[in-house]
Amino acid sequence: MQRRGLLAGTGAALALSGCATYGDTSGGATTGTTPAQSAGAVLGHTGDIPVGGGKVYADQKVVVTQPQKGTFKCFTAICTHAGCTVGEVKGGTINCPCHGSQYKIADGSVAAGPAPKPLAPVAIAVDGDSIKLA
Repeated sequence: MQRRGLLAGTGAALALSGCATYGDTSGGATTGTTPAQSAGAVLGHTGDIPVGGGKVYADQKVVVTQPQKGTFKCFTAICTHAGCTVGEVKGGTINCPCHGSQYKIADGSVAAGPAPKPLAPVAIAVDGDSIKLA
C-alpha cells in the first residue's frame, strides 16, 4: 500500500472513532447497569442537595435536584445534544458545559438549547437522609 493511502485510511479511522459518542441523543440510556447504577446504590445524602439546586454524580451519570424543600428528582446526567456529562446545577437549571444546553431542575425539560429533548428521569428513593437509586 502506498504511504498516502495508508495515511488517508488511518486518518479516516481516527476521525470516525473520535465521533463515536458525539451526537448520542439516547440520554444515556443503556441496556445494562454498572454496579454504581444498581438499584439500592446510595448516591448521597439529602443534605448534599440544596433547595433550588442539585448535584451531579458524574461517576453514576445522574444528577439529583431538589426543586422544592423535601422534593428530590433524578435525571440522567448525559446531555441529549452531544452526549456530554452535564457539569453543574446553578440558577435553577442543570447546565452542560459543552454547548450551553440547560435543563429545568423540576422536570429535566429543556430550558435552553441546543438540546433537542429533556433529560431522562431516573428512579430514586429517599430512605431517611440517604438518596438511593430505585
